[in-house]
Order: sequence, then structure tokens, then C-alpha cells
Amino acid sequence: MKIYISADMEGISGVVGLGHVSPGDKEYERFRKLMTREVNAVVEAAVQCGAKQVLINDSHNTMDNILIEELHPKAVLISGSPKPMSMMEGIDESFDAVFFVGYHARAGSAPAIMDHTYTGRVFCVEVNGKKLSEAGLNARIAGCFNVPVALVTGDQLTIECAKQELNDFVGVIVKEAVGRYAAKIYPFEVVEEKLKAGVEEAMRRLKEFKPTVEREPVEVKLTFYSSAFAETASLLPNVERLDARTIRYTAKNYLEAYRLLRVCLSLSSLAK
Repeated sequence: MKIYISADMEGISGVVGLGHVSPGDKEYERFRKLMTREVNAVVEAAVQCGAKQVLINDSHNTMDNILIEELHPKAVLISGSPKPMSMMEGIDESFDAVFFVGYHARAGSAPAIMDHTYTGRVFCVEVNGKKLSEAGLNARIAGCFNVPVALVTGDQLTIECAKQELNDFVGVIVKEAVGRYAAKIYPFEVVEEKLKAGVEEAMRRLKEFKPTVEREPVEVKLTFYSSAFAETASLLPNVERLDARTIRYTAKNYLEAYRLLRVCLSLSSLAK
């Protein structure tokens, strides 16, 4: 049994503020330890349920948050950025399932903790007319390799978004958001039990889950918060600017669409 984990940080159980997830902030070192501990709890539960290999892709910000010296001994870590497949680096058809740990809701969700989609510059990402969060976007990458998403963890809005965007999976609510920077949080022992139960259910039902596969061709519509971001992204060939803040393009398959999305986001970062 081979499990792939993409681990973000905003959806980790104790995280509620920007300082918790921002490298260089006085609180960040404390919360990367909490992230490592939560990921380890998921790995341990997966191993106890029969996983022989676990690959973790650190998927937050600079993607080097998880502490290798404290990592579960049965796991392998992909750390650092940029990576060709970003939050899904290392995924291939050899995996039995994908777990999204510490994920967050898509931009525009409320009262979700720090809702956004890949970057704070983006207001909305639509794929073939459907609004997607990072869970939805990344699940479709797994789908390109015929691998299902079996587990998603985060606040309640994270799970709600994922249910709208993915095929069936096990959702674990590790905290209850009450605002963008506020949540009802629980002692780690409580969270650990919830994670353990979620992993056990996901592993038990593994054969029930189906990959989330996007139909082709793939139309992507990307709406930014600023017209300046759309202006720079629209410089790419075959990218159409629909209005001041929105661009659109069509790709022959999802992997191509995803790579072009990443390029658009990178170009938008050049605008002031």
C-alpha cells in the first residue's frame, strides 16, 4: 500500500493567524512543529492500517516547513520550491491514494480560516465552469494518474468545498472556523483521535473511492483581485482577457491546463 500526502499549513488544527504560517514571523517556528506533528499523526495511522510507503510533499508557501529531523521514520519528504508539479510533486500512478492534510477552503469562502486559492492575488479559479479550491485543482492532477483522493483534513469550510469539487472521500474537521483568523480549536490529543479515525475509515474504504478526472478539453477562467495581475498574465499566447480582472484559456488536457495556470500566477506576481 502506497500513500501520497500533500500537506498545507492553513488547515492544521492549531493554526488561526497569518503569523502562524509566515516564515520569519516569531510564531512560525512553533507552528511548523505543529504541522510536522499533525502530518506524523496521519502517517502513523496510515502505517498502522497497512501502508508500506508514504510520500509527503510539503505544499505550503516556500514548501520547506516540515521538520525533517522530527519526521515520522516511515515517511519520505519532498521539500523546497519551486517544484514542477508544485503541491502535487511526486504523484504518479504507483500510489493507491492521496491524502490532503492541513488544506483550506477556496477564495471567497466564509467563515473559513485564511481562504484563498494558491495565492492571495486570485479571486476565483474556474475549470470547465466549476469553481475550485486547491483541493479540487490538486485532486484533478491525481486523477490524471488514476489515483483517488481518500482523505481531506482542515476546517469545516475546507471539507464543504472539497465535497462540492471531488468524488467521495473521508473528511476530517480538525477545527471549526468562526472567522478568517479565528477558530474553535481542540487539544492535540482530540485532533489525533479524529485523524486516526479518519485515516482508518479511508484505508478501509479505499477500493470505494474513484479518481476525480476532468473532462477534456479544459477551459480555465482566472479572476484576479487586481486588473494589473490580469494584465500581465494576459501577455501569454492563447490567453484571452475577458474583462479588467479575468482571463481565459483552453488546454487540450488537465496537466497542460494546470501548468499554464502556474505560469499565469507567476506572471501576475510581477505586477505591482
